[in-house]
Amino acid sequence: MLNKEDVSILRGLAARVAEIAALPVQEEKRALWRKLNARTPVRPMVMMDQVCWNELEESEELLLRCTDPECRGYEEQLRRTLYQWSHFPVDSVVESFIRIPRAIENSGFGVEVQEETVSTSSANGILGHKFFNQFQHEEDLEKVRMPRITHDPVESRRRLAVAEELFDGLLDVRLSGMDPYLSLWDPISTWMGVQNALYALIERPDFMHRLAGRMTDGYLGMLDQLEEGGLLCGPQSLIHCTGAYTDELPAEGYDPERPRTKDLWTFGLAQMFSTVSPQMFKEFEVDYVSRICARFGLVYYGCCDPLDGKMNEVRMIPNVRKVSMSPWVNEERGAEAIGGDFVYSRKPNPAFLAESTFEPEHVRADLLATREACAKHHCPLEIILKDISTVRYHPERLDQWAELAMQVAGA
Repeated sequence: MLNKEDVSILRGLAARVAEIAALPVQEEKRALWRKLNARTPVRPMVMMDQVCWNELEESEELLLRCTDPECRGYEEQLRRTLYQWSHFPVDSVVESFIRIPRAIENSGFGVEVQEETVSTSSANGILGHKFFNQFQHEEDLEKVRMPRITHDPVESRRRLAVAEELFDGLLDVRLSGMDPYLSLWDPISTWMGVQNALYALIERPDFMHRLAGRMTDGYLGMLDQLEEGGLLCGPQSLIHCTGAYTDELPAEGYDPERPRTKDLWTFGLAQMFSTVSPQMFKEFEVDYVSRICARFGLVYYGCCDPLDGKMNEVRMIPNVRKVSMSPWVNEERGAEAIGGDFVYSRKPNPAFLAESTFEPEHVRADLLATREACAKHHCPLEIILKDISTVRYHPERLDQWAELAMQVAGA
């Protein structure tokens, strides 16, 4: 039985979200994202994600009041949506529905991370990690098991029934399956430590090939299970913090009850390969991730890894549509290499918001440099501010950055 006060709180928040979602500007933004993702943009698009919410939680707008843990989860989601709309909406789209995750369990590869962590603040979930190497001998490869997917339909129906009671008549509720994130080297870096893994690429390449191959086979088997069980997600609104709206997906023959990988976006990255050569990048990342990306409709590739000098190799990955250009790229070289073939997904440096003083003109100059490089080389451009670890407890900096970015984008 749901607490009546919790229900009242959530329905009040949901009513406000529904009102915003019904505004014509939401469909206008979706249309702009479709144009960008088709590489025929009207203007650059702007997003903000992975915000340091812990520094904003003292705001009355974000204060959680529900008592039930499940209700508090929905409350946090709704309050953050409303806060972002009020303060830094940029080109995010407020949807008229809420996704309810199916009760899916993924066994993973069976390797438990062994680490030590440190934190600068108990309120901040961002930690420093020291990982211990668990892959030093040939027999350690046997630690990597094939993922197994299970689904509890009774629990899924229960979650759906709760959401329908909470949001009936206000927001649509949609059971959603898994939106798979399939990195090879992010997990390996936590199992071995980045330095150990990089040395192993040089000193034990055959071992590392077997490890990457075993993981790739595991991911492909996992995707088979998700497709067979109808447990993949439906059409996406976001892919790696950017708008996923497109007229190219889902693929022909789409069945909403049984989504396929080719109906979806995926994203790939190899952040620990930032310092390796293009040849090693191809050998240990491209040749493996291509087997995964070939199954999907569209691909967003990259994250913090600088790819301006590796675009020849990125072009070998099937179905890539967006390529990350991190704060550490040579923007001119990246824009020239991308041209009009992909969306240039620029990640401005979040350190601009973390300095002792906020300098708007530095932000403007940085964004203008990106826009000018992309204009010169005819690159479709999106600007994605993410990984915002701190704003030094000055939340107004988020609002200021958003206003500057939208001005530079010509919105």
